[in-house]
Amino acid sequence: MSSIGQSKIKKKFNFCKVLKKTELPAYIRQYIKQEEILTIYRTQRDHGVFTDKKIVLFDNEGISKTIYTIPYHSISSLWIEFNKDSAKLNLYLDSGVPLCLRFCEMSANDKLRLRILYTCLDKLVNGQEPIVEDMEMLIKNSVKL
Repeated sequence: MSSIGQSKIKKKFNFCKVLKKTELPAYIRQYIKQEEILTIYRTQRDHGVFTDKKIVLFDNEGISKTIYTIPYHSISSLWIEFNKDSAKLNLYLDSGVPLCLRFCEMSANDKLRLRILYTCLDKLVNGQEPIVEDMEMLIKNSVKL
């Protein structure tokens, strides 16, 4: 498993689909044992898994894979930007490394899910307990307008 040190992530993640837990490839499940999955996003070939403890990004390029593990306690600040049908989740890690996760082709429900996820992440990053109802909505994939 790889974690982010002093180097920048050169990869741009443009997530455009929310996955159900049953759609998660088996190799990814190996990296998130004994954790509660909040939500899963994917690009055409990459995955981003948000758990109750960390973010795990899977960068698949041909036959090589790079896995980035970002524990919430290593995030020093975060903010989110919403546009008409997209959003950007910006993170700064304690090491000074910036990370921007983009979300595209978002419906109203997708934006609501991302707002709830952001609220939970903000609490987790700041050492607070997230709102139980928000966590349950994400875990059960029951976010609906």
